[in-house]
Amino acid sequence: MNSRTMIEVAYATPERQQIIELEVKQGTSVFDAFRQSNIDQFFPEIDLEHPELGVFGKIVPADYKLVDGDRIEVYRPLIADPKEVRRQRAAKGLKTRKGGG
Repeated sequence: MNSRTMIEVAYATPERQQIIELEVKQGTSVFDAFRQSNIDQFFPEIDLEHPELGVFGKIVPADYKLVDGDRIEVYRPLIADPKEVRRQRAAKGLKTRKGGG
């Protein structure tokens, strides 16, 4: 039984992305692996104390235990609420239809 696990830690901005391959102890939590990755060396804006973390596109709790091959994704804070943006687009579309037709 292998006591080590290979994982990746990924972070991206509109300008660039970084994927760090990391070997951790089996049973390491997603939060601990995130901290071990030192990804903040590339992106100092990352919140080290309260990061939003996921594994393969699904948000997971900080104590989620990683398995071999997992990819941790570090999520950036939302700039705008997606529901509000859709509402605004829909309202704008209704105005356009009323005025144009």
